Amino acid sequence: MALSPLVMGIVNVTPDSFFPAARTQAAKDAVARGRELFDVGCDVVDVGGESTRPGADPVEVDEELARVLPVIRELALVGPVSVDTKKEVVARAAVGVGASIINDVSARLLDVAAELGVGYVAMHAQGEPRSMQVRPTYEDVVDEVAAFLADLAARAQQRGVRPLWIDPGIGFGKTVEHNLALLAHSRQFVALAQKYGAGVLVGTSRKRFLARLGSDELEVDERLEGSIATEAWAMLEGVSMVRVHDAVAAVQLRELLVRPVEEVVS
Repeated sequence: MALSPLVMGIVNVTPDSFFPAARTQAAKDAVARGRELFDVGCDVVDVGGESTRPGADPVEVDEELARVLPVIRELALVGPVSVDTKKEVVARAAVGVGASIINDVSARLLDVAAELGVGYVAMHAQGEPRSMQVRPTYEDVVDEVAAFLADLAARAQQRGVRPLWIDPGIGFGKTVEHNLALLAHSRQFVALAQKYGAGVLVGTSRKRFLARLGSDELEVDERLEGSIATEAWAMLEGVSMVRVHDAVAAVQLRELLVRPVEEVVS
C-alpha cells in the first residue's frame, strides 16, 4: 500500500452531476464546499464545471470558464486544486488562476500540462459521455487499458510531467464486469505506473456499477458502503490517490489503513 494515499475531494460546479449532494451552482457555495473538503483532510480538491456522467451533454467553453475560475481562484489560496476538464482553454485558464493539476478525462491535454509545468491525471475512457455506456466492448479490458495508459505515461515521462497519475477510468465506457476486472488488477496498474515514476488514481465513488453488485438496484444515495469498500481495496492495493464524494469517510478510512492497528485501538 502507498505510504499515505491521497484523497481528492470533488467540487462539481454543475446542475447535472450524477450525485446531487455534490452539486453546487453558486460560486460561493462551491468555495464553501471546497474549504470544507480541505478542513476534513482532503489533500486535493478537484473542481469541475462540466458533468462527465453517462449521457451528459457538453458545456460551452465560456460557461465552463464562468463556473470554475472564481472557485479555483479562491480555493487555490487554501490548498492544492485540480481542474477537471477536457478543454485546453479551460485548463490553461484554470492554471492561470491557481490550479496545480489538470485532471483530464479525455487524456488529450498532456502537452498542455508539460508546457505549463503542472501535475497531470491521464484517464482512460472509451467513447464520450453521451454514448460511452452504450455497449462498451473490449477484447481484454485490462490489457487494452494498461497499454493505453503505458503509452501516455511514457510520453509524460519524456516530457518531464510531474506529478503524474494514471487512471483506469472506472465507469467511463465500461460494463460492471469491466470495472471489476480493472479493480481486481489494481496492483498491475500500480506496477505499471511505478515504471514511469507515476501513481494511480482511482475513482469509484457513488458510481453506477456499485448499484448492481447486490440483489437490489441501489440508488446513488445508497452507494456509500460500496464506495468505501472499493476505495479500501484500492488503497490496500497501492493506489496513490482516490477521488471521492464522501470525504470524511474516505479520510477516516485512510487513517485506519495507514496507522498501525495498535494505535487505532489503544
